[in-house]
Amino acid sequence: MKLKKIVSIDNTRLVPEVRKQLEALAEEVVFYEDYPTAKEEIEKRMVDAEVVLVSWNTKIHREAIEGAKNLQYIGMCCSLFDEASANVDIAAARKRSVPVLGVKDYGDEGVIEFIISELVSLLHGFHKHQWQDFPTELTGQKLGIIGMGTLGKMLAGAAKHFNMDVYYYNRSRKPEVEAQGVTYLPKEELLQRVDIVSTHLPRNTVAITKEDFSTFGDGKILVNTSLGKTYDLEGFRQWINKPDNYALFDISALEGIQEEMKAYDNVITSSSVSGFTTQAKGRLSRKVLENLFEVFPNLKEL
Repeated sequence: MKLKKIVSIDNTRLVPEVRKQLEALAEEVVFYEDYPTAKEEIEKRMVDAEVVLVSWNTKIHREAIEGAKNLQYIGMCCSLFDEASANVDIAAARKRSVPVLGVKDYGDEGVIEFIISELVSLLHGFHKHQWQDFPTELTGQKLGIIGMGTLGKMLAGAAKHFNMDVYYYNRSRKPEVEAQGVTYLPKEELLQRVDIVSTHLPRNTVAITKEDFSTFGDGKILVNTSLGKTYDLEGFRQWINKPDNYALFDISALEGIQEEMKAYDNVITSSSVSGFTTQAKGRLSRKVLENLFEVFPNLKEL
């Protein structure tokens, strides 16, 4: 039996083929193409939906979940790391027994390509900036990775391919990574050892404190492709004001500070979300559909 109503409450950027499949699964399917910010508008869009789809750009608050009396499922068309970093009030959904599923590992390839390409450009001086007085290769550079999840592991593999010396810090040790020649170090020792640090953490997880920037020192490169800041902002401001320090940021990492970062000549950012490529859109869209079938297995028969 078909669902009554599916609503994509913002621009989830699902590919046309998956949109068409969704339209066959419900009597009514609504796709909104903007990003609502007013609570009242979000509540209005959700009010009679059985299934709600949402990107990471829009927050679904408790009142919206409580007011959607027919709600049976929320599909996050983005990653779901944990409740604290989610843009959906998962506790409110759980109270109503409404499952919430996110999508894993859909944009990682593009993120890794962004990091490697921007590092190559900066080290060689192919564009506006050059890290050191003479062009350098990735070969032999000391890279530290903070957060050894999927992205961290992929970056470690790519960096090893370019013969970089790779170190990592994570809440738990990763023997499978260490078996590939990646060395675990406590955070303070890692910051002292490496010249480049790349952070891969849940949304707005602060891993680098003001004191850590002093430990990291100058003549260094900070990479952040996480959603939001992974560092103490005041400490970063002091550190980035040194002309021989550089930051490589995905635009998704600039939440709330995009205008400020434009003032720093040595902050290099992507012009769009690096992980959201044509291929990533396809992977995301297919996994959104798979999640829906996981919650409503009977829909596969339609």
